[in-house]
Amino acid sequence: MILITGGRGAVATKLCTLLHADGLAVRVGSGRPEELQLPAGVSAVALDLKDPNTFPTALAGVTSVFLYAEAAAINEFVSAATEAGVEHIVLLSSSSVLDPDAATNPVAKSHLDAELGLADAPMTVSVLRPGAFAGNARSWAWAIKAGRPINLPYPNAYADPIHEIDVAAAAYALLTAPEHRGGQHTLTGPETLTFTEQIDLVAKITGRTIAVEQVTPDAWKQQMADYMPANYADGLLDYWRRCDGVPTEVNDTVATLTGRPPRTFTSWLEEHAAEFTS
Repeated sequence: MILITGGRGAVATKLCTLLHADGLAVRVGSGRPEELQLPAGVSAVALDLKDPNTFPTALAGVTSVFLYAEAAAINEFVSAATEAGVEHIVLLSSSSVLDPDAATNPVAKSHLDAELGLADAPMTVSVLRPGAFAGNARSWAWAIKAGRPINLPYPNAYADPIHEIDVAAAAYALLTAPEHRGGQHTLTGPETLTFTEQIDLVAKITGRTIAVEQVTPDAWKQQMADYMPANYADGLLDYWRRCDGVPTEVNDTVATLTGRPPRTFTSWLEEHAAEFTS
């Protein structure tokens, strides 16, 4: 039995589909299991990674876990997983843990704390460290549909957008094949693109004219005040500042784990074009 946590997440959803299609026993945990839409034969269970009281039932009979990076009760989760006989945990972390300020940047620290909480776990632990998800482009959809410019503090900051399906496929490989199990796996998309280049691709795929307006970091932070805690906004700004004009290094980890090259940002846009136009 494989337990997938964070069941409503994009990676978890796609991973569930892959595992179920392969005929594997899957259980999906969520803080709101009644909202899950699961394939026939896949069970849902109440699981709040901040509430250890939900751990024993969710972990009963489980041999492997796909775990989202929530460190609030990570020690209790390891204890419950050990007692349940879990043999392998695949942690969805982030490449931000490799940044020089990972211990203080709140965006990275939440993932780093989860990794540290699993460092001495008695079961095998595999860590996935993807970079920026291609799906982050959804944050531009409202402005595009409204015909407004996209405000960016660092329009020339680079990223390596990775398709969520590739992250799920990497997790699937670690859960089902023993040869790559264990260790840390940094995942990238196949290309490094600035925000401006990404938006140009959105415009090409959707046929929309999209303006980009550079704003100061303080102005962007004020615009985001209703949607994002100030310390997280500062963390993102620090990261983008370091990536400004600096191409991201890409690797072949996705191909090594899955047997196929990572999907391009353009392919993600082609699949999700309607989200920017309707």
